[in-house]
Amino acid sequence: MSVGDADGPIVSAIIPCLDEEDAIGGVVVSVLAQGVAEVIVVDGGSRDATVERACAAGARVVVEPQRGYGRAVQRGIVEARRDADILLFIDGDGSDRAELIRRLIAPIAENRVAFTHGSRIKGDREPGSLSFAQVVAGHLAGLLIRMIYGVRFTDMSPFRAIRHDTLERLGMRETGFGWNLEMLMRVAAARIATEEIAAGQRRRIGGMSKVSGSITVGCKAAVAIVATFIRLALVLARAAPASRAP
Repeated sequence: MSVGDADGPIVSAIIPCLDEEDAIGGVVVSVLAQGVAEVIVVDGGSRDATVERACAAGARVVVEPQRGYGRAVQRGIVEARRDADILLFIDGDGSDRAELIRRLIAPIAENRVAFTHGSRIKGDREPGSLSFAQVVAGHLAGLLIRMIYGVRFTDMSPFRAIRHDTLERLGMRETGFGWNLEMLMRVAAARIATEEIAAGQRRRIGGMSKVSGSITVGCKAAVAIVATFIRLALVLARAAPASRAP
């Protein structure tokens, strides 16, 4: 059973984006080519042609008036098909490899796990594809999660997939860039079966990165991740013992 098969899972792909006119059309076409049922682009108020190019490529575009990465993703989840078996998350800047979607989805479609994570640290990385801040964030998040929950993640990549019903039980709350970290933490805390694949990373297609590669920003990112991790860990600890999602 695989994505795109008549008896395969229904997959809704969610792409949060902001000012990605150079990349978004190609990303949407590439994702649709992998057999997903729909592509939802959640635009955070782009001032360029992102919305028009996403629509022309075949995406269903939703505009989220409130800024925040987490808000955009949550809006996409609300807009996704109710009968979707799997929700897929991928960035709109062209850096995630859409051709790996079937590989990312397969462990869930085969009922081996409920969550898959595409590690940018593993696999082929184009030179300059990850900033210093992103590398620091990925390693630090993985270390903290392993220390507290005993679950190994090597990155904090946005390229991931999860069973729709499992995600609904996670209780996601973050509205900013902490959403990706929160999801990994909630998955780990709930002892949800996971698998990480080597996804690598490409350089973004045009536009400006939302994360600088400077050492200063890398240090600030590290501090922000530790603070977010501690806050979320306390929230999860207070919520325990919670029911375990499958």
